[in-house]
Amino acid sequence: MRNDHMFDMLEELAKIHRTVAKDQDAETVSVTVSRAYDADPEDVWSALTDPERLPRWFYPITGDLRQGGSYQLEGNAGGEIRRCEPPAILQVTFGGPESVVDVTLIENDGKTTVELRHTVPLAMAGSGAGALFVGPGWDGAMLGLGLYLRGEVVEDPLKMANSPEVVEFNRGSIEQWTQTVELSGTATSGQIAGGVAAASAQFTPEA
Repeated sequence: MRNDHMFDMLEELAKIHRTVAKDQDAETVSVTVSRAYDADPEDVWSALTDPERLPRWFYPITGDLRQGGSYQLEGNAGGEIRRCEPPAILQVTFGGPESVVDVTLIENDGKTTVELRHTVPLAMAGSGAGALFVGPGWDGAMLGLGLYLRGEVVEDPLKMANSPEVVEFNRGSIEQWTQTVELSGTATSGQIAGGVAAASAQFTPEA
């Protein structure tokens, strides 16, 4: 597997747009990541949903993969498939009925923007700093999808996720999410510090 110079970390981090929002009325916190890819919506949708393609950049998946069905990512979360409208809208629960992931594909000038919004109850997230628990992981997924769509061959995505290059990417991702949460005004400095500590332990484990 070729890891050296596989990607420019700063360039890849800059391609991802991040937001954090707290809805007081709905009592939820949502984390949104979006990125444009040089591919048509049908190809991107296939990479996101085809059980033959998904393991090449994300996780192996099993289940009844249709609207109303359920899925399980190997070694990760599972849930229900609430909406499935190819090649534009996917809504699933992720690890629990109140943890909801919405994926939207938007075509523009020959590119496809993938927008992923992960919404959880405020009681679960604690504050906007909850973004630090999931944001770096979704950044990593955006990175993996980009490498896959441009033809980078990754023999083992999970092994790559623990590579020094990706750990360094995760470190930069945590910094980006810290700034995003600070700008959003959805968490105290203490809550952010706690989120950074938890994210660092999860996404940048010491070798």
